[in-house]
Amino acid sequence: MRILLDTSYLYDFMDRPGKFLEAERRFLTAREARFYASAVSVWEMRLKHDARHASGARKRRFSPEDIIAALEDQEATFLPMTVLHAARSLETPLDHKDPFDELLLVQAQEEGLRLLTADRRLLGHPLAIAPHGRAGV
Repeated sequence: MRILLDTSYLYDFMDRPGKFLEAERRFLTAREARFYASAVSVWEMRLKHDARHASGARKRRFSPEDIIAALEDQEATFLPMTVLHAARSLETPLDHKDPFDELLLVQAQEEGLRLLTADRRLLGHPLAIAPHGRAGV
């Protein structure tokens, strides 16, 4: 199974720190998973990392560089966003208007991937999956 890691899942992954849980590893290993991380997620993470609360604190503590380094240790493949991805429409539309979610799902659709997510808003989509034993946030 070829799996695209959703941005929400990447944040969840980093909070552990940077390791798949044993239940996730069994679930994913049983499916001979190959992992992909999108430039779309890195872009979203950079925007959130650079954003600040009124107090001046960053909205997200992990920088995109931290996440890239952790994923390299997990042998993830990095997926660029192409003109084709930008131009395509999602075959099964979302019921919310998050452009990052839509772009990630379009990439999954066009590249024959499944989107591994911790986001409950995405779990009903036919391209989205959650690892066994995980409910999503």
